[in-house]
Amino acid sequence: MDQYEYIRTAKRVYDKSIREIARETGHDRKTIKKILRGKNLSYTVRETQPYPVLGPFIDKIDNWLAADKEVNPKQRHTAVRIYHRLTDEFDFKGSETSVRRYVREAKIRIGLNACKAFIPCEKNIASEAEVDWGTSDIYLRLR
Repeated sequence: MDQYEYIRTAKRVYDKSIREIARETGHDRKTIKKILRGKNLSYTVRETQPYPVLGPFIDKIDNWLAADKEVNPKQRHTAVRIYHRLTDEFDFKGSETSVRRYVREAKIRIGLNACKAFIPCEKNIASEAEVDWGTSDIYLRLR
């Protein structure tokens, strides 16, 4: 959305040409024309992430993570460790990023890294102050 605003401002305020805006932003001229006409190029977030390269190994990863529930937390698999095991043992050709993304989702689903309780801190601005144990001089003028 920041790019949309930049493109509209560049055309309306600075009177830049479409070609110049395309050169600056890296977008195609047709895309810039759509934005200037007001068409919203809506992007949708995927509901499920496909893992085409990781697909055959998902069962193995799930089994490793399920077995980690009974293990000491220091001995559990990390995403990097799973990636190295896949490349060493099974000649995995995928990326570490896709493994990390899947492991993060799988740990939440299995319940390994479940989020604990979260309590937001809300302060009354007028009633609290933070104090440093250093020394300071205060000049207070009272009337």
